[in-house]
Amino acid sequence: MAEHPAGVLTRLSDTGRTVADPAQDVRGRTVRDADGSDLGTVDDLIVDRADEQVRMLRVEHGGILGIGAEVVLVPVEAVVAITGEEVRIDQSRQRVAGSPPYDPELTDQSEYYEALYGYYGYAPFWAPGYAGRPWPAGPGPGPL
Repeated sequence: MAEHPAGVLTRLSDTGRTVADPAQDVRGRTVRDADGSDLGTVDDLIVDRADEQVRMLRVEHGGILGIGAEVVLVPVEAVVAITGEEVRIDQSRQRVAGSPPYDPELTDQSEYYEALYGYYGYAPFWAPGYAGRPWPAGPGPGPL
Protein backbone atom coordinates (compact mmCIF):
# COMPACT_ATOMS: atom_id res chain seq x y z
CA MET A 1 0.00 0.00 0.00
CA ALA A 2 1.58 3.28 -1.12
CA GLU A 3 1.44 6.32 1.10
CA HIS A 4 -0.58 9.22 -0.22
CA PRO A 5 1.74 11.61 -2.09
CA ALA A 6 0.72 14.60 0.02
CA GLY A 7 0.82 12.79 3.34
CA VAL A 8 -1.94 11.50 5.57
CA LEU A 9 -5.54 12.58 5.08
CA THR A 10 -7.82 12.03 8.04
CA ARG A 11 -11.14 13.09 9.51
CA LEU A 12 -10.87 16.35 11.41
CA SER A 13 -12.89 14.79 14.24
CA ASP A 14 -10.11 12.19 14.66
CA THR A 15 -7.35 14.78 15.07
CA GLY A 16 -8.42 16.69 18.18
CA ARG A 17 -7.97 19.88 16.12
CA THR A 18 -10.51 22.46 15.02
CA VAL A 19 -10.89 24.88 12.13
CA ALA A 20 -8.88 28.04 12.95
CA ASP A 21 -12.00 30.24 12.74
CA PRO A 22 -15.03 28.45 14.27
CA ALA A 23 -17.33 30.52 12.05
CA GLN A 24 -15.75 28.73 9.06
CA ASP A 25 -16.56 25.23 10.30
CA VAL A 26 -19.19 23.88 7.88
CA ARG A 27 -19.84 20.60 9.68
CA GLY A 28 -23.56 20.09 10.18
CA ARG A 29 -24.53 22.28 7.22
CA THR A 30 -26.75 21.09 4.38
CA VAL A 31 -25.03 20.37 1.06
CA ARG A 32 -26.91 21.42 -2.07
CA ASP A 33 -26.07 20.40 -5.62
CA ALA A 34 -25.78 22.63 -8.70
CA ASP A 35 -29.58 22.64 -9.05
CA GLY A 36 -30.23 23.40 -5.37
CA SER A 37 -31.30 19.88 -4.41
CA ASP A 38 -30.44 18.65 -0.92
CA LEU A 39 -27.57 16.12 -1.01
CA GLY A 40 -27.12 15.58 2.70
CA THR A 41 -25.09 17.06 5.54
CA VAL A 42 -21.41 17.79 6.01
CA ASP A 43 -20.66 15.08 8.53
CA ASP A 44 -16.93 15.78 8.84
CA LEU A 45 -13.99 17.39 7.10
CA ILE A 46 -11.12 15.40 5.61
CA VAL A 47 -7.88 17.21 6.32
CA ASP A 48 -4.30 17.00 5.15
CA ARG A 49 -2.30 16.70 8.36
CA ALA A 50 0.96 17.82 6.73
CA ASP A 51 -0.42 21.04 5.20
CA GLU A 52 -3.16 21.55 7.81
CA GLN A 53 -5.75 22.20 5.10
CA VAL A 54 -9.27 20.91 4.54
CA ARG A 55 -9.23 18.80 1.36
CA MET A 56 -12.66 17.07 1.29
CA LEU A 57 -16.14 17.33 2.69
CA ARG A 58 -17.44 14.08 4.14
CA VAL A 59 -21.14 14.17 3.22
CA GLU A 60 -23.66 11.87 4.83
CA HIS A 61 -27.02 11.32 3.16
CA GLY A 62 -30.04 9.08 3.52
CA GLY A 63 -30.85 6.90 6.48
CA ILE A 64 -32.65 7.84 9.66
CA LEU A 65 -30.69 9.38 12.52
CA GLY A 66 -27.49 8.20 10.86
CA ILE A 67 -28.63 4.57 10.60
CA GLY A 68 -28.38 3.30 7.04
CA ALA A 69 -26.82 6.56 5.86
CA GLU A 70 -24.36 6.58 2.99
CA VAL A 71 -21.16 8.61 2.97
CA VAL A 72 -19.42 10.24 0.01
CA LEU A 73 -16.37 12.47 -0.18
CA VAL A 74 -16.51 15.70 -2.18
CA PRO A 75 -13.34 17.70 -2.90
CA VAL A 76 -13.44 21.25 -1.57
CA GLU A 77 -12.80 22.41 -5.15
CA ALA A 78 -16.47 21.59 -5.82
CA VAL A 79 -17.67 24.20 -3.32
CA VAL A 80 -18.98 27.32 -5.05
CA ALA A 81 -20.80 29.07 -2.22
CA ILE A 82 -21.33 28.90 1.51
CA THR A 83 -24.24 30.66 3.14
CA GLY A 84 -25.79 30.54 6.60
CA GLU A 85 -26.60 26.85 6.85
CA GLU A 86 -25.77 25.67 3.32
CA VAL A 87 -22.80 24.57 1.28
CA ARG A 88 -23.40 24.66 -2.50
CA ILE A 89 -21.33 22.56 -4.88
CA ASP A 90 -20.96 22.60 -8.67
CA GLN A 91 -21.82 18.90 -9.08
CA SER A 92 -25.20 17.25 -9.72
CA ARG A 93 -26.93 14.84 -7.36
CA GLN A 94 -26.43 12.04 -9.89
CA ARG A 95 -22.71 12.79 -10.19
CA VAL A 96 -22.20 12.72 -6.42
CA ALA A 97 -24.27 9.53 -6.08
CA GLY A 98 -22.04 7.79 -8.65
CA SER A 99 -18.73 8.81 -7.06
CA PRO A 100 -16.20 6.20 -5.97
CA PRO A 101 -17.61 4.62 -2.82
CA TYR A 102 -16.26 5.84 0.49
CA ASP A 103 -14.32 3.16 2.28
CA PRO A 104 -12.31 4.18 5.36
CA GLU A 105 -9.93 1.30 4.66
CA LEU A 106 -8.90 2.88 1.34
CA THR A 107 -8.46 6.46 2.46
CA ASP A 108 -4.71 6.14 2.90
CA GLN A 109 -4.17 4.89 -0.64
CA SER A 110 -3.11 7.23 -3.46
CA GLU A 111 -5.17 5.35 -6.02
CA TYR A 112 -8.39 6.07 -4.13
CA TYR A 113 -7.84 9.83 -4.11
CA GLU A 114 -6.62 9.88 -7.72
CA ALA A 115 -9.84 8.12 -8.76
CA LEU A 116 -11.95 10.49 -6.65
CA TYR A 117 -10.39 13.69 -8.02
CA GLY A 118 -10.47 12.31 -11.56
CA TYR A 119 -14.13 11.35 -11.23
CA TYR A 120 -15.12 14.87 -10.17
CA GLY A 121 -12.88 16.42 -12.84
CA TYR A 122 -10.39 18.27 -10.62
CA ALA A 123 -6.62 18.13 -10.51
CA PRO A 124 -5.52 16.64 -7.19
CA PHE A 125 -4.00 19.04 -4.69
CA TRP A 126 -0.63 17.27 -4.85
CA ALA A 127 -0.33 17.67 -8.65
CA PRO A 128 2.40 19.94 -10.01
CA GLY A 129 1.06 23.44 -10.60
CA TYR A 130 -2.05 22.87 -8.49
CA ALA A 131 -3.68 26.25 -7.89
CA GLY A 132 -6.90 25.15 -6.24
CA ARG A 133 -10.00 27.23 -6.17
CA PRO A 134 -10.11 30.31 -3.97
CA TRP A 135 -12.49 29.64 -1.13
CA PRO A 136 -15.85 31.36 -1.81
CA ALA A 137 -16.67 34.54 0.02
CA GLY A 138 -18.29 33.89 3.36
CA PRO A 139 -17.51 31.33 6.02
CA GLY A 140 -15.83 28.15 4.86
CA PRO A 141 -13.31 25.59 6.01
CA GLY A 142 -9.80 26.94 5.74
CA PRO A 143 -6.66 26.17 7.65
CA LEU A 144 -6.73 24.30 10.93
